[in-house]
Amino acid sequence: MKRRLLLATSTRFALGGVAYLALFGAHAQPSYTVTTAQLQEAIAKRFPLRKRANGLVDLQVEVPQLRMLSEKNRLGATMAVEAAGPALGRAYPGTFDLDFALRYEPSDMTVRAHALRVNTLQFDGLAPQASMLLSGYGPQLAEQALQGAVLHTFKPQELALPDSMGVQPGSITVTERGLVIGFINKPVS
Repeated sequence: MKRRLLLATSTRFALGGVAYLALFGAHAQPSYTVTTAQLQEAIAKRFPLRKRANGLVDLQVEVPQLRMLSEKNRLGATMAVEAAGPALGRAYPGTFDLDFALRYEPSDMTVRAHALRVNTLQFDGLAPQASMLLSGYGPQLAEQALQGAVLHTFKPQELALPDSMGVQPGSITVTERGLVIGFINKPVS
């Protein structure tokens, strides 16, 4: 009886080790990769975004084109934006550019945008005063467009093995091909 128990336990540990090596690689730090295409697909679900500013200006933001800013460990986003409404008289096309960092949210197993930074908000042919007025809405527009946006959601089965080993997603590294999410030990409660 003891031999069977010892054999079963040994087999489980061996299979667990093989699964660990298969998931994370024999000599590599445990990690998980999310491709640029997967990120682009996830962010596209939030757009187009429409925003009315003080009843005077309507803004419509189209799907962002993401870019990997590996040297800054951030993602960049360039979006087509259109401003129209009673204050402007007609529609003006423009571009909105920002960048942001990423964080892991353990409560819902997501990777989210945070620490947004507006780089530019420009409109073609818009008078300087109106352009300055709209630029004032840049940070608010960025907040509504991308702050907290989910760029990846882990499936429970993807984290089951790491969870059983006492690790969870931690570091997020931006590469030219997407994100590499490293695993860290779970905090002790």
